[in-house]
Amino acid sequence: MAETRTVTPDLGRAVAQATAGHWDRTKQIGQVTLAFDDRHRRRIRLETDEGASVLLDLPRAVALSDGDGLELEDGSGWVRVAAAPEPVMRVQAASPHHLLRLAWHIGNRHLPAQISETEILLRPDHVIADMLRGLGATVTECEQPFQPEGGAYGHGAGHGHADGHDHGHEHGHSHSHSHHHD
Repeated sequence: MAETRTVTPDLGRAVAQATAGHWDRTKQIGQVTLAFDDRHRRRIRLETDEGASVLLDLPRAVALSDGDGLELEDGSGWVRVAAAPEPVMRVQAASPHHLLRLAWHIGNRHLPAQISETEILLRPDHVIADMLRGLGATVTECEQPFQPEGGAYGHGAGHGHADGHDHGHEHGHSHSHSHHHD
């Protein structure tokens, strides 16, 4: 009996990116669903949700967001980027002022964070969760798409320091402080 082999259709190269709302959705021919860490790319082979292969081949690395479009080189259409649900911590506060205080503590630790008027989403980290609960926050774990802020220093993908080791880079400010981190 001959072995059957499925051939994955090849859509070619995606050579341009457009932000959500700035590309023709009527020309969408596929979708790629990617977690946050997989959405900051320049060149990689991707498989669409429909099973087709596409080579992402951009001139420079781009932080892709949910709803962005990738234009195929031959002009035949667009591939939509979807943010995959992933494990996150939802941080909620007793008041808007309390949420601002929590955001300050999170920012002081350089953690990638998605911030809205009512909550902050972070990657799961039991040490940070305990700190936030100690500050009066409600912290729950869930799964949903994660799109943290891009950062003021041009790091579109964001990066954290909670892993406990030095990355050998500078931020233009000192990490020595004359106050305590509660």
